[in-house]
Amino acid sequence: MHDTLTIAGKEFNSRLLVGTGKYKDMPQMQAAIAASGAEIVTVALRRMALANGGNITDHLDPNIYTYLPNSAGCYNAEDAIRTLRLAREAGGGKLVKLEVIGDPKTLYPDVEQTLAAAKILVAEGFDVMAYTNDDPIMAKKLELAGCIAIMPLAAPIGSGLGIQNPLNIRFIVEQANVPILVDAGVGTASDAALAMELGCDAVLMNTAIAEAQDPIMMARAMKLGVEAGRLAFLAGRMQKREFAAASSPEMGKVTN
Repeated sequence: MHDTLTIAGKEFNSRLLVGTGKYKDMPQMQAAIAASGAEIVTVALRRMALANGGNITDHLDPNIYTYLPNSAGCYNAEDAIRTLRLAREAGGGKLVKLEVIGDPKTLYPDVEQTLAAAKILVAEGFDVMAYTNDDPIMAKKLELAGCIAIMPLAAPIGSGLGIQNPLNIRFIVEQANVPILVDAGVGTASDAALAMELGCDAVLMNTAIAEAQDPIMMARAMKLGVEAGRLAFLAGRMQKREFAAASSPEMGKVTN
């Protein structure tokens, strides 16, 4: 079955996107990302140049992976715009993840600042994938502003709580004309599967893999969870019923 994810005009076989932070070392990061099957990796500008003097591209081949620079750590539109401009100048390209945080405790997005930044970045030719809350109204506004993908949170960043509001995620999916990716809050493979069963086009995660007891095994589990959820969505689940329905037909029943 030919079922690919299209982002900014490019096709990807994997519907799992992963981050590059929080791993104990670079070999573990490399192994986990390889196990995940991800083709898009998101990286903060401050991580593109590593503390040891190297570069993230020394560890993740840009000929294999598509880099998605993000504006993590920015608390207003101006800083986010500046960060993503710098990322592009550093060779990150025009595909970016826009993230403007509004509260340091919950790490919830500041949606007003996100929308303001998105409009400027789109006008400057960026392909913007926007991280936002699970509000269908704001998701639509970001789409109308020209964002090429909308990334509603499942739960607070790094919480691992899973999808807290599946109804809103479904509303966002049903009204969208661009890819919808659940971003933030996924904790385990069943969370990833649920996101895909709701009709999301992909899932982005970092902490759920990097902080697992076995990140490489969890990366593999997430890969399979995304694939299973996507297949279930395409297959179309059975209708829920209030009462039981026998699996075996009455016709041909053996009686005394």
